[in-house]
Amino acid sequence: MQMPSFNGGDFVPYANSPVSAGGDGAPVVHTVHHSMASTPRVLVSWGPGNTLRLSYLPQVVRDGDDDMKISSSREGDAANGQVVEVKLGKKDDQPLAEKRALAYSSAQAFALLQNQKQQMLQSDGGSSRTGTFDWWQAVLEYSQIISATLGPASGPPGSATDFSGFPTKELQASTKPTTVKAIWDLVEIFYVDKNGASWLPERLVEWLASYDAVLSSNTLHTKLTKLQQRLVNLRFPEEEKEYWDGVASALAVGWLDIAVYLLRMHGSYQHDQIDNRNVENGLVETVAVLISKMPRLRPSLPAGAPGQAFDFKPEFSKAWEKWRSQVAKLDGSTYWGECNNITTQKGLKKLLKVLLGSIEDLLLSTTHWMELLVAHLLHVQPFSKVSEGLAGYAVKCVESKGDSGMNESTSANDPLQELTLAILSDDTEVVVAECTRLFDPWLMAHLMELLTAKSKYAQSILREERYALGGISLEELNRLSYAQVLCSHQLTWQLAPVYLSFCPRQGLGILETLLLKQPVSTSDRLALKVLEVCRLYDLGTVATTVNRIVGVHHWKHGRKGAGIAWLQRAQDDRRLAAVADELLESVSLGMSGSQMETLQELEGLVDLLGSELHSSQGLTFLHRYKDFKTGLQIIKKLRKQETDQQKIAEQGRQAADFLLQLLKPQVTPQRFWLPLLRDAVELLEWPEMPLLGIHETNLLLSRLQELSLAKVRGDLEGIDPRDLSRQSLERIRLALACNLGRALLQE
Repeated sequence: MQMPSFNGGDFVPYANSPVSAGGDGAPVVHTVHHSMASTPRVLVSWGPGNTLRLSYLPQVVRDGDDDMKISSSREGDAANGQVVEVKLGKKDDQPLAEKRALAYSSAQAFALLQNQKQQMLQSDGGSSRTGTFDWWQAVLEYSQIISATLGPASGPPGSATDFSGFPTKELQASTKPTTVKAIWDLVEIFYVDKNGASWLPERLVEWLASYDAVLSSNTLHTKLTKLQQRLVNLRFPEEEKEYWDGVASALAVGWLDIAVYLLRMHGSYQHDQIDNRNVENGLVETVAVLISKMPRLRPSLPAGAPGQAFDFKPEFSKAWEKWRSQVAKLDGSTYWGECNNITTQKGLKKLLKVLLGSIEDLLLSTTHWMELLVAHLLHVQPFSKVSEGLAGYAVKCVESKGDSGMNESTSANDPLQELTLAILSDDTEVVVAECTRLFDPWLMAHLMELLTAKSKYAQSILREERYALGGISLEELNRLSYAQVLCSHQLTWQLAPVYLSFCPRQGLGILETLLLKQPVSTSDRLALKVLEVCRLYDLGTVATTVNRIVGVHHWKHGRKGAGIAWLQRAQDDRRLAAVADELLESVSLGMSGSQMETLQELEGLVDLLGSELHSSQGLTFLHRYKDFKTGLQIIKKLRKQETDQQKIAEQGRQAADFLLQLLKPQVTPQRFWLPLLRDAVELLEWPEMPLLGIHETNLLLSRLQELSLAKVRGDLEGIDPRDLSRQSLERIRLALACNLGRALLQE
C-alpha cells in the first residue's frame, strides 16, 4: 500500500528515511472507507502517547447513476482513504513495556516515601522541615529501591568473567548500564548517604566500575574490553604494550581484582618459563601481593576482593603509610638490575609509580577526566571528603585531560560532563537544569527527594513557590510534568493520581480534570477504576459526577437497570425521579383497559429504584401499585389453598389499605384511576364482610364521578373515552353501591 502524498512527496517519511519522525520500520497505514463528496481532505489527530495520526480522504465524484467513484490526483492512488500512524520524537532505546514496568515499580516506592514524610511532619507538629536525624536514611532506602528497579549493578570487563572468555553479546546487552542509573547512583552518593562521605574515594571507585562505559565513547571500559578479546590468543601478553597499559589503567582507577588477574597472566607464571625467569616472576608476584594488600578506607570488602578494609581513619592512615613505604622500598630495590626482560621491568615500574601517586602516570593511565579524578582521590588524597575542594579537583582533571590532548569530554562525546561536574560541586540549580535537558520527566519527578534529603539550601530552591510558575515550586512542577506523561497512555493513567496527590497547589485540580475526562461511559470497568481513585483521594464530587454520567449513558442506551443502579450510587434524586416518571409514562402508553402487563414487567426496576425517593410522584405510585397487585395475588393463592378465613380477611384489609393510599390526592395520575377501580371490584364484593367503610367507599365514588365529569368536559388524559361507556362502568357502580349499603348496615 502506498503512503498518501502531497505534491509528489510523502506526508510522513518512512522511519528509515533521513528525515524520519522516529521509530523502526514503516509507519502503520490503515484503509478508511468513506463517501464524502467534497474536496480532498487531510486530517490530523493525536493517538495514545506520542502517536500522530494523519488521514487522507480523496475526493468522491458521483456519476450520472449516483454511483460513487474516487477521483485521484495521480495514477495508482488507493481507492479509499488512508490513515497513517507515526511515532513522534527521537528514537528511544528503552521499550515501552520496560517504561511501564519502571513506572509501576517506582510509583510504589514514591508513594511509600511520601507517606513516611507525612507521618514525620505530623509527629513534628506540622512543621515543613523534614530534617530529622533518620530522614536521610528513609530517602537512602527509597533511592536503593529505585536504583534496583533501574537495573542490576554491573562491573568493569573482566570483573565478573575471566579474561579467557568474554561475555556473549546477549549478556552484554542485558547488563549494559544506563545513564539514568549512573546519574541516580551518583546523586545518591553526594546528596543522600551521609555515612558514605567518610569513604568517598571508594564509593567513586565502585560507581566508576559500574558506569564507566556510559561516560564517553572512549573510556577504560572500552580499552579493557578490547584487551580482553586480544588476550585470548596471546601466550606472552607482557610483550604487548597494551597489556601493561591495561594493567596500569585498571590499577589507577582502583579495579584491583582486574590488575591482579592480569599480572598473573604474565608469561613467567607458565611452567616451562618459571625456572628461567625466577627474578622476573618474583618481581611480578611481589607487585601483585602489594596490590592485594593495598589499604582501603571503607567499612568492608566483598568476599575475595583484594585489599585490606579499614573503617577507622587513624588506623587506615597508619596502614597507608606503612604500605606506601613498602611500595617505595620495592621501587628502589636492587633486584631490578637482575631482571632481563626490559618490557616487564618498565611495566612494573609504571605500576609502582601509579601506586605511589605519580600525577604524570595517572594522567597517562586514564582516558576520561572522571577516571583521572577517581585515580587522584584513590592514590594521592585518599582522605578527601565532599567539602574539601572536590569540585576544584574535578575542574583541574577536566583541564588536564584537555591540555594533554587526550580529552574526549566534548559536549558530543561526553554529554554528562556538565551534569557530573554540577553533582560533584553540589550545584543544585545546574543539576536540575541538566537533568531536565537530558532526561525524561520520570527522573526529575523522583530525583527531587534525593536532592533535598540533607541539604536545606536545595530544599529552599526546589520547594520555594515561584510566581513565574503560577505559585508552584520546581518540585511540584516536575511531578505535574511526569503526571501528564502518565496521563497520555491508557495503561499508565491510573498512576498519575499518586503524583498529583502530592502536588499541594494544582495537583487535586488536575486530578479532578483527569478523572472527569476519562471515557467512563464506554466501560464500566474503567468507571470502577475512576471511582476507586475517587475513594482513595476523597473526591466525592467527582465520584458523583462519574456515577451520573455512566447512569445516564446506560439509561439512554436501553440498559435501564444498570442506569438506575449507577444513578443511585450518585444519589441523584432529580434524575431518579425523572427515570421513575419515564417508567410511569411507558406504563401508561402501553396500557389498554385493565391490561397492566407492562407495569408488571417493570417490577424489577421498581424494586431497584427503592422506596426512599420521596420526591417522585411516579415512583410513589409504582411502589404502592406493586404492593396492591401483590396483595391481590396473595388473596387468590390463599383462597385456592382454603386456609384460615381470618388470615384471608387480614390480607384483604391490607390490600384495601393499599388501594386507598393509591387513590389519595396527588398520588395516582388520573389515567390510572379506572384500572384501579376495576381491580377494586374484588375487594368491594368481599363475601364475608365489607372491607371498605362509608368514607372509603365515598372516596372511590368521587374518583368515578371525576372521571365521568372529565369525559363530559373532554379533558380525559391518557384514557380512551370508550372505556368510560355506560356498559363498562355498570359493574363498578353496582359493586360500589352494594359495598356502601353493607357498610351502612354494619355501622
